Amino acid sequence: QKTRGMDIRPPCESGAGKTEASKYIMEYIAAITNPSQRAEVESVKKVLLKSNCVLEAFGNAKTNRNDNSSRFGKYMAINLNFNGDPIGGNINNYLLEKVRTIHKAVLSALNVIGFSEEEIHSIYRILGTILILGNLQFETDSESVRVVGMGDVSHIAELTSTEPDNVTKSLLYRTVATGGGEVIEKGHSKKEACFGRDAFTKALYERLFGWIVGRINAVIEVKDYNPVLHGKNTVIGVLDIYGFEIFDNNSFEQFCINYCNEKLQQLFIQLILCQEQDEYQREGIIWQHIDYFNNQIIVDLVEQPHQGIISVLDEACLSVGKVTDTVCLESMDAKLGQHPHYTSRKLTPSDKTMEFHRDFRIRHYAGDVTYSIEGFLDKNKDPLFQDFKRLIYNSSNPVLKEMWPDGQLSITEVTKRPLTAATLFKNSIVALVEKLGCKVGAAWFHTCDSNSWPNQPAPRNMDNVYLMWGTSCTFDCVSVTITSLSSPFPPPSLPLSPSLHQVWRGALARMRCQRMRSIFAIMGCYKRYKVKVHLWEVERRFANVRNMADYGKSVEWPTPPAALTQFHSITQQLHRRWRAWQIVKNIPPSDMGEVRAKVAALGALNGERKDWGCGRPWERDYLANMRDCHRSSSNFILLSQELRNKDEYNQVIFSGFCRKMNRFNKSTDRALLITDKHIYKLDPEKQFKVLKRLPLELMTGLSVTAGIDQMVALHTSSQDDVLLYIQRGELCPDQDRIGELVGTLIDHFTRLVATVKGCWVG
Repeated sequence: QKTRGMDIRPPCESGAGKTEASKYIMEYIAAITNPSQRAEVESVKKVLLKSNCVLEAFGNAKTNRNDNSSRFGKYMAINLNFNGDPIGGNINNYLLEKVRTIHKAVLSALNVIGFSEEEIHSIYRILGTILILGNLQFETDSESVRVVGMGDVSHIAELTSTEPDNVTKSLLYRTVATGGGEVIEKGHSKKEACFGRDAFTKALYERLFGWIVGRINAVIEVKDYNPVLHGKNTVIGVLDIYGFEIFDNNSFEQFCINYCNEKLQQLFIQLILCQEQDEYQREGIIWQHIDYFNNQIIVDLVEQPHQGIISVLDEACLSVGKVTDTVCLESMDAKLGQHPHYTSRKLTPSDKTMEFHRDFRIRHYAGDVTYSIEGFLDKNKDPLFQDFKRLIYNSSNPVLKEMWPDGQLSITEVTKRPLTAATLFKNSIVALVEKLGCKVGAAWFHTCDSNSWPNQPAPRNMDNVYLMWGTSCTFDCVSVTITSLSSPFPPPSLPLSPSLHQVWRGALARMRCQRMRSIFAIMGCYKRYKVKVHLWEVERRFANVRNMADYGKSVEWPTPPAALTQFHSITQQLHRRWRAWQIVKNIPPSDMGEVRAKVAALGALNGERKDWGCGRPWERDYLANMRDCHRSSSNFILLSQELRNKDEYNQVIFSGFCRKMNRFNKSTDRALLITDKHIYKLDPEKQFKVLKRLPLELMTGLSVTAGIDQMVALHTSSQDDVLLYIQRGELCPDQDRIGELVGTLIDHFTRLVATVKGCWVG
């Protein structure tokens, strides 16, 4: 990837085109999906697209930068089925700026989404209530506060389906529960009444907006999804959120919005720069390191517990007594005065761009922003008296009642102080960043830049601007984030139309796609070449193995490429099996029993006993061998025949002289005979008289030592173990027969088990 000349920029400012870009993305998804034009999919697509119109109508406003500025953040997750068709979605909204309200023509979109006539009528009634409340005035005399124009109160009661007396009471009084459980009504001052009216107005608008988002989610959510029947559920997430704001007068709203952009910039740094460059280093890729500013220090300045600005604001809001904005600013100066990214007029008296006791400045990654502390505490508290909640909850309009479920609590039940606006916003942004960061997939950052940023002139030579096109993580879903990277467009002094922008972005995308295709084609050719070279080398080295004495055992295998590691292991195993067959196929059938027994002994004793008789012939029945037992073999042959007739055994597994050891450390000359039916202990001094007969099926194992002695213990399930010392033959006294005994017994039981399994299978 090219990184030289990349221009790392902050998230886009207001009016840069983020919302329009997000709509283009959604329109593109709608255009390329559902080629069969199935009705249910088309219905979902229509709702997804129309939801933008409704949310913009209630969540956007005119600003000095933009006629249709988003005053809320939106994250839309679009669920796709295994065919890649949208089957539903979900919307999360963040920090609706409640101080601004608008109205537009949205009736058609509401009908398409599925709002009922009653719900649409309730929406307009709430909007009417908000407009009337905004014009409501109060007057005061020496004793009480009154509403100017009771006709407005009646109109509000009619629109909210409540009683006029209850509306008046909520506007002018506050119900308070005393420590003893008594409930009293406390009259407002004119300032308190105005404050409560404004909080009620903003809450009405916020509850309405949240209800609309929830209502849309109920329509577009995936219902009855079964992964077994419908396949893997994938998600495309589209984040359209407010950009960085620097106004002439920056207040609490700009502080929250710019904090959000700091968090998103931090996520961008982590996903794009840190992880990407770490992966380059792991893979040994040569690249020019990109130095970047880690804005964690700014994020900590805002959100650090007990020290950050939000913590100072919350502490001031929760303090007992009258705490003013100026006092809060003094507390911030005391706690944050040494922070390199914070200052105020008190800390820098010579800076006349700030006012004493009013302004403080944060050095954001996108530039310095001066904030006015005036109104911070009131906006952070954002209090809403419980009287207003109970007023709307007791409305006869079911839609309004649904928006205010917390109004069912009595005044004595409301004891927990609600979280402040800044803390609620911080929690929602932290959750958003966690949601974006945990997407196991690639994140694309799209920039919409309308003006060059402070101290960062826009690039005039478009050939020198490169876009880092994504991360190399493997996600099981795709998160498309509308935020910022560098802008591939000239500065705004060049009047380029949106169509030209689209054409240029398309050209860049096609160039990147062609580059990637070329890279993958080269990689594929190189991999195939490496595979062929390895196979040619293997063929060259093993071309003459059929004529070698060891059939290629001494040939060294070449090191395979990574793609052929498993194939290489399988090939080696096949070659070993072929070598074994080349050796085994020349062995006479009469010798196969001895071969099997020696293989069994090799597996059991190899590495345990230095010599186990592998290099000599195994004759098994040594008591009947004239060469090995010439003086008594005839007597044993007669006894063996009698036992064959009596016990009906088929073959002798092993026989030989031994010495029996008892618990008192006394030994006696004996003979051992093992057939496929029994184990016999014989007395060679008495014509091989049978002293003990044990069924072979009782045998559970045998134990031998690691030395050169001939000691063996035969274990039985009846706990009647036999300890013997195998004696060597008369003609060959140095023979080790322990390996032969072990191998023949293992081979016998192995073939016996195989025979039984074959019978069961048959």
